[in-house]
Amino acid sequence: MLYGMQFGQPPAVRRNLFTVLAVVDPVAVASNAGLDMGLQLTNQMYPIRMGVLFVSQRDIESCNTWIVENSITDEDAPCPVSPLFEMSGKPHQTDLQGMKASTQAVYKLLSYISSLNSDAVWPLNYAAAMLGLMDEFMASNPLTMDSLLTIHSDILTSLGNPNGIPSGIDILLSGDDNDSPSYGKAVRFAVKKSLLPGMSFVNGRPLPTEEEEQSREKAGKIFMEERNHIFQMIHKQEITDRSPKSVYAKLLSGGGVFKRVHPLLTGSNQKKYIRLSHDFDTGSLMFPETTASVPKEDADAVFVVEVALELDTDSGIDFASSLISIMNEYPTSVGDDQNPVRISVAYRFLPSTKASVEKPLYKILRHAGHFHVSTLLSLFQLGKEGKSLSEMLESATDIDAEVKKSIASTNDSSESTLQYLENSLPSRNFVIANGRAYFPQTPVISKDDIDLLLDMDIAKNKAVTKLLKPHLTGNEKYHDAISKASAFLFEQDGSSQREDACGDIVQIEQESQLENPLRFEWNNDQTEELKVKVCAIIDPLSEATQRATPLLRAFRDQLQLPLSLAVVPRILLDGDDDIPITSYYRFVAEPNAIPDLNPPRADFSHLPANHLLTLQLDVPEPWIVIQTQTVQDTDNLRCDVNTGCSDEAHTGDTEGNLSENQYLTRVEYGLTGLSFFGQCYDSSSGSPPNGLQLTLSEISDLGNKSGIPAVQEIEIGADGTTTASSSSRNLAIGSESAHYSDTLVMKTVGYWQLRANPGVWKLEISKNSRGAEIFDIVDGSIKYGKFKVDPNTAQRDSKTLVMKDFVSSGELLLVKRRPGFETASLFYDEPGELAVDQGEVINVFSLATGHLYERFLKIMMLSVTKRTSSKVKFWLFENFLSPSFKASAIAMAERIGCEVEFVTYKWPEWLRGQSEKQRIIWGYKILFLDVLFPLDVKKIIYVDADQVIRGDLKELWDMDLQGAPYGYTPMCSSRESTLGYAFWRTGFWKSHLQDKPYHISALYVVDLEKFRRDLVGDKLRSVYQQLSADPNSLSNLDQDLPNYAQHQVPIFSLPQEWLWCESWCSDETKPLAKTIDLCNNPLHKEAKLSMAKRVISGDLFEESWEELDAEVEKYNLEFQESIGQ
Repeated sequence: MLYGMQFGQPPAVRRNLFTVLAVVDPVAVASNAGLDMGLQLTNQMYPIRMGVLFVSQRDIESCNTWIVENSITDEDAPCPVSPLFEMSGKPHQTDLQGMKASTQAVYKLLSYISSLNSDAVWPLNYAAAMLGLMDEFMASNPLTMDSLLTIHSDILTSLGNPNGIPSGIDILLSGDDNDSPSYGKAVRFAVKKSLLPGMSFVNGRPLPTEEEEQSREKAGKIFMEERNHIFQMIHKQEITDRSPKSVYAKLLSGGGVFKRVHPLLTGSNQKKYIRLSHDFDTGSLMFPETTASVPKEDADAVFVVEVALELDTDSGIDFASSLISIMNEYPTSVGDDQNPVRISVAYRFLPSTKASVEKPLYKILRHAGHFHVSTLLSLFQLGKEGKSLSEMLESATDIDAEVKKSIASTNDSSESTLQYLENSLPSRNFVIANGRAYFPQTPVISKDDIDLLLDMDIAKNKAVTKLLKPHLTGNEKYHDAISKASAFLFEQDGSSQREDACGDIVQIEQESQLENPLRFEWNNDQTEELKVKVCAIIDPLSEATQRATPLLRAFRDQLQLPLSLAVVPRILLDGDDDIPITSYYRFVAEPNAIPDLNPPRADFSHLPANHLLTLQLDVPEPWIVIQTQTVQDTDNLRCDVNTGCSDEAHTGDTEGNLSENQYLTRVEYGLTGLSFFGQCYDSSSGSPPNGLQLTLSEISDLGNKSGIPAVQEIEIGADGTTTASSSSRNLAIGSESAHYSDTLVMKTVGYWQLRANPGVWKLEISKNSRGAEIFDIVDGSIKYGKFKVDPNTAQRDSKTLVMKDFVSSGELLLVKRRPGFETASLFYDEPGELAVDQGEVINVFSLATGHLYERFLKIMMLSVTKRTSSKVKFWLFENFLSPSFKASAIAMAERIGCEVEFVTYKWPEWLRGQSEKQRIIWGYKILFLDVLFPLDVKKIIYVDADQVIRGDLKELWDMDLQGAPYGYTPMCSSRESTLGYAFWRTGFWKSHLQDKPYHISALYVVDLEKFRRDLVGDKLRSVYQQLSADPNSLSNLDQDLPNYAQHQVPIFSLPQEWLWCESWCSDETKPLAKTIDLCNNPLHKEAKLSMAKRVISGDLFEESWEELDAEVEKYNLEFQESIGQ
């Protein structure tokens, strides 16, 4: 149970660990985030209990009215509902056609289905199909009762009818009078729990509604948090195989659990944080009598509760009366007895309308701190009676005459003192606690409401109070200072829309009499009026600030814009926060950059001289950027204190003198291409057609009747010269098969990616693929997860794409199945045969980074070419290779008789990334095999860069993988001295593998046709996405991933001799080895070069490693001479 969840898999246990409830009004909006999540979790075999509550907003409102008018106290009494049919007997079809479908009818149909079928999945599938078809139907037609019954019939036909379910009309007519209370109970349950259509919950936690932005992503995040919480409970043995009896009841015990849905707990269209700008001073603050003897400085958290209300209505005054009774007796601590939090609460009343300012109570409330609670309550009553200010003050016999005089002279103008009244407020009567707002849905407020309001931000308020307390000792504005600072910080944290935030900071500083050393201003002394003013609030320890800093500098220096900068560190650090920042980051934003003359650049200075540094790029997803010129190894940048860090020092070209540039290292990058990327969906099912083959071709006929020139990719050599790459492709004009790049549609979000350049392109379904027989491309759109095909669209086999800028936001590709192919598979029943003959090319894939491993890679290429009886073509991953290596590798390939082609791919933004360069490389090694190579490449052999080949790869190429998509060599177990380090023989791996071998990833063969046909790439990416959520999993990403996924994706175990590694294999088995891998030894550390020279030498080898290295160096020297270096 623990193991599976630790690696992101559904827990294999017969317990209801997850309870999902979706509240749906199907005749209004059928979509629901909770329902979608429940269906997804069910398909993924999670132990889930799913509940769908069908109720309508109208019936809930009617029930509330019935309860109030009849003073109903029984919370379980069913709400009265109208009968489905007014007429007696069976209605005629014409009657049904004119009758609107009702939520009650849908409820009754599903209730009947659920009562007959013991398999919970079948009713859930019925409900999902019902809602999907209803939503699709209502997009263009009103839903009638006849349409609903037709949908019911169609679903039974498509899903099968295992229990002989009767027609829909018979279900609706059966026991109508007796069964209607069951729907009434459903409505009453919704009223009792304050549930509304569109709400959904997982283990009691509210999920975002469909109206909220990124609702699906937010819902997924909440589920992951809940899953991790359950994992922790299992780890602590709070949940075992036998206890508790109900996991759901266990989760809903303890604090933070409410009997009904509270507006503060659910997503709302109203603002979560509001700051009301006013001039009410400390004289308006009131304090609970319970806190009179408690010093404010002793409190852990300070709050100011501000109540905005209508003073010109009885409801507003009653609202104030109910709240003042609660606040006067508010406790001095909150939380449980074990961890109490001491609090100091003050409260005041503010007018919410301009009409309220004209009322006598307004002037009194500006000085409310001078009144006793009982006096204020009596004054509220006089206000309801319409008494004048003088009459009110006359009745307040306990108030000092000076206070009365001050009240009488209060200015009732709100123009300058109550600026918030110039804008529309979200409600007439509401409460704010340190900026967080609560908008009651009833005319009264309870202590529970205030408790929750304060508890929502208690941790943050404790942090702010602790930070400001030392600076506010003796300050009469103690409460207001902390409250306003908290409100500003919380609003910044919870909202992306702010008005004059820097001005608010200045106001807080002035009112609190505090000096802020973290606020800076520039260009504010200009006399001319500027329309644009820049205000930046930054967290100094964040990557976002690293990116924004050059832009702010450009605003200040180049554009001369008024700039206000406030440095606001995070109040609280979550467990996932990385602090301090461990990387040096530069964002290239050079407004004065000129190509060739003054190219954009990133300057790093004052870097530590004693650290080994690695250079990485962070570029937009469509950009393909590679190194074009460098001298040093950007994977291993280290400064030598004697000779310096410069390129000259690295090459030894200093002539005995250290120049002024002794610390200057130059690395040039070039934008070599751009990528189209996007999503592809089957418009009929709404799911991605994963495995659909796409091709991208240049459109040849754009006024150029003679055709277009060959498309060439330019390689930049080590000397800066440019030559056509060996991977250039000539497009034959008029050729149907020629294309520039191709790919597959992935399962996740239907993602696809195609390499291109600026211009006009034709995207089409691959001509010779199964997808070309099944699908047509159509026009349409997507909104709220629903697809709508343009009714005027013409079905076609291609779509025109234009690469016109550098900020592509993604393309939507909709396809539609042709008639007769509604259930057809994207792949033929029988895969094509791999016709391997003596003249066929053996495809070898490898990747490397850093000069040392580039050196190893060339030696591997040389040994493969020497030992393989067929022609060899190397596919090298381009992203991390240096320009000097690429140029010299091409030259060497020509000399030794092999081919070299470079491939590249951009890591999709939706797939969880890696920060360490080595782990990024491991990811590219395994995650994108289905899309990395052209679709006409049917098989590939991966060989690690640090290997030397002794056998003929043709033998491996011809090997029968017995139906598996790939073959790996099992780890050796013949060296007894390292068996104690064989982690796969014990613990989790032994349990998970279930007697399957653990394989090494240094060499493997992939049947790409089988790999693509079985959608192995999608499976591996899915497992990776789940496992990588835990940063401690996948220690050896490229190796752990396929081994972990063996139960889903089988591995063919290659004969042991296909990979020998000294760390795990005995010396006696070395003579049989066909490949030698230089894997690290767990017993001791040894430099790779030293290991290579020692291990790959002797009579077993036709050439030693040193001899192979010398031959490679000879080719390098020949290449350098050929280009004049």
